[in-house]
Amino acid sequence: MGSKSAQKAARASVKRRERGRSIRGQVKTYIDTAEKLIAEGDVKAAQSAVATAVSALDNAASKKILHANNAARRKSRLLNKLYKAPAKPEAETKPKAEPKAKVESKAKAKPKAKAKSKAKAESKTKAESKAEKVD
Repeated sequence: MGSKSAQKAARASVKRRERGRSIRGQVKTYIDTAEKLIAEGDVKAAQSAVATAVSALDNAASKKILHANNAARRKSRLLNKLYKAPAKPEAETKPKAEPKAKVESKAKAKPKAKAKSKAKAESKTKAESKAEKVD
């Protein structure tokens, strides 16, 4: 069987391996998500995804789950992809729709205005009640 210390070391190794697997899996998922967003050309979403991936890589390196140089290499490659990625032009991402001329009677227009004002009033009262609860 081995000595008591060897048995304890084996148990600890199993625990560390399980923790490491989950964290490494999360890191890979974050990197994959960031790379997909970069490929799609969605720069703003890609920047936030890259920041999340970089944070996860730093976290894994600090816990010795990934070697520090391995994490640094992955971060460098991911950031290079982000900087070299061409952004989609605004015209392609959001096509402008032609405005349609709608003719509505005055009777139909008034209830919509009232509905909007009621919604605004309700949101204000909710916000005020939340503020009172916090105080």
